[in-house]
Amino acid sequence: MNNVPKIKVGIVAVSRDCFPESLAVNRRKAVIAAYEKKFGKDGIYECPICIVESEIHMQQALEDINKAGCNALCVYLGNFGPEISETMLAKYFNGPAMFCAAAEETQNDLIDGRGDAYCGMLNASHALSLRKTRAYIPEEPVGDADHCAELIHEFLPIARAIVGLQNLKIISFGPRPNNFLACNAPIRALYDLDVEIEENSELDLLESFQKHQGDPRIDDVVKDMANELGAGNKIPSVLPKLAQYELTLTDWIEAHKGCRQFVSLTTKCWPAFQTMFGFVPCYVNSRLTSRGIPVSCEVDIYGTLSEFIGTCITEDAVTLLDINNTVPNDMYEESIKGKKFLCDEYTDKEIFMGFHCGNTASSKVCNCSMCFQRIMARALPVEVTNGTLEGDIKPGKATIYRLQSTADTKLRAYIAQGEVIPVATRSFGSIGIFGVKNMSRFYRHVLIEKHYPHHCAVMFDHAGKYLWEILKYMGIPVEEIDYNFPKGDYYPTENPFA
Repeated sequence: MNNVPKIKVGIVAVSRDCFPESLAVNRRKAVIAAYEKKFGKDGIYECPICIVESEIHMQQALEDINKAGCNALCVYLGNFGPEISETMLAKYFNGPAMFCAAAEETQNDLIDGRGDAYCGMLNASHALSLRKTRAYIPEEPVGDADHCAELIHEFLPIARAIVGLQNLKIISFGPRPNNFLACNAPIRALYDLDVEIEENSELDLLESFQKHQGDPRIDDVVKDMANELGAGNKIPSVLPKLAQYELTLTDWIEAHKGCRQFVSLTTKCWPAFQTMFGFVPCYVNSRLTSRGIPVSCEVDIYGTLSEFIGTCITEDAVTLLDINNTVPNDMYEESIKGKKFLCDEYTDKEIFMGFHCGNTASSKVCNCSMCFQRIMARALPVEVTNGTLEGDIKPGKATIYRLQSTADTKLRAYIAQGEVIPVATRSFGSIGIFGVKNMSRFYRHVLIEKHYPHHCAVMFDHAGKYLWEILKYMGIPVEEIDYNFPKGDYYPTENPFA
C-alpha cells in the first residue's frame, strides 16, 4: 500500500504545575513500555521534553515532535493537566491529535500519588471546544498504561485517514455518464475537507493513452497481469492494451499529483470508452485499487473519496459496488434460510447482492477470470468490451459505507457492518451476497430517504468504529452519520404502525 500514509505518533505528557511531575513522567514511561511490549517500537515517538506545564514547554514539545517527523499526536494527561497549553499543542500541531489520560494505580497511594486526570479530561475537552480545535477522544479515554497503549494503537487507522485526506488529490476523467445523476458531485465540500481535485477530459486521457503505444514497459506489465490471472487469463489478447492503459494512468498520477502525496482516481468506461479505447478498464481499476490507489467507476468522485478513506483504515484493498439486486427466494430457501454464517443468521429482508462489472481486486474474488462486459456486449461488439474481472467476492466480514455531498454541499455518511456470505451468486461480474442486519429498513429509511446514490464502498473487515470517529473528526455532525438501526429502534421517518 504505497498510497497510504505511514503514521508516527508523538506522545507528549502534560502536567498541571500544582501536581507532582513524577506522576506524568512515570505514567508516560509506563504507557510507552506497554505500547512497545504489545505493538513494537515502530510508529511511536516519546517526546523527551519531560513535561508540558506551560506555553513555553508546549512550543518546545511542538518543535521536537515536528523535527522527529511525527504526523500524529497523542496528548497524555499524566495528571490533571494544563488545559491551556495542552490544547494549544493540539491546535498548533499540523496533524490529527488524540487525548487520553491516566487512571489511578492503587488505593495505597491516593494522597501525593493521586493525579485527577479523570477530572482533567473534562477540562481538556471544554478547552478544545473553546478553541474550536478537533481532537479524537476515545470512548473510554482514561485508563492504566495497558489501556492507554491500546487507545494509541487504535488511533492509528483514524490518523492514517485524516493525514491521507489532508494530502489527497482526486483525479477524474470525463463528466459522469448520461443518466447518472446519482454520481452528482458538488466539489465545494472536497475543499472543506482539504481534498484537492483535478478534473480532466476523456480526450486528455485518450491522447495520453495513444502516446503510450509501443511503450517498452508494456511487456513487463503484461507478464505481471498474466501471473496474477493465472488460469483466469481467458482473453490474453487484450492484456497489451490493458497494460498500455495502466501505464497511462500511473504516469498521469506521477505527473499530476503535484504537491499532494496521495491520489485516488475516478474514470468511466462508457458510453464511448469501449469503442474509442477498444476495451473496458475494469481489470486495470482493480489492479490499482489493490495497490492502495482506489479507482471508482462512472466518475463517482465521492465514491473514490470513500474508497480512499477505507483503504487508509484497513491498509487493504477496498471496492466500490452497486447495491444492486435482491436475492431470489429459491436461492434464499435453499442456501441461506436458517443457516448461521460468520456474523449471524439473515432473513430474506437482510440480504442483497452487491455488484460491479469487474473492478474488485483479484485478491478479494474467488476464481477470478478475465471476461467481457456482458451488459455492454448486449449493444456492442464483444471484442470492445473485453477487460473485466469476474468472480464471486470472497466471504468474510464487510463494512458498507459512503461519504457523500448533498446537492447543497452538506456532507453526510452511512455505515453498516455485515458480511459477504459464502453462497454462490450464479451471476456475473464482481459480485457477492451481502448480509446486513435490518437491511430492508436501512435501505428504505436511510439510503432512499436521504437520497444516497447506488454506489457503496466496501471494506473487507468490520471497521465501523474507526470510520465513525474519522467522520466526527472531519467535522460531520453525528446526526448526519447514519447506520442500520436495530429492531425496535425506529428511524425518524419510519411508520411505527406499518
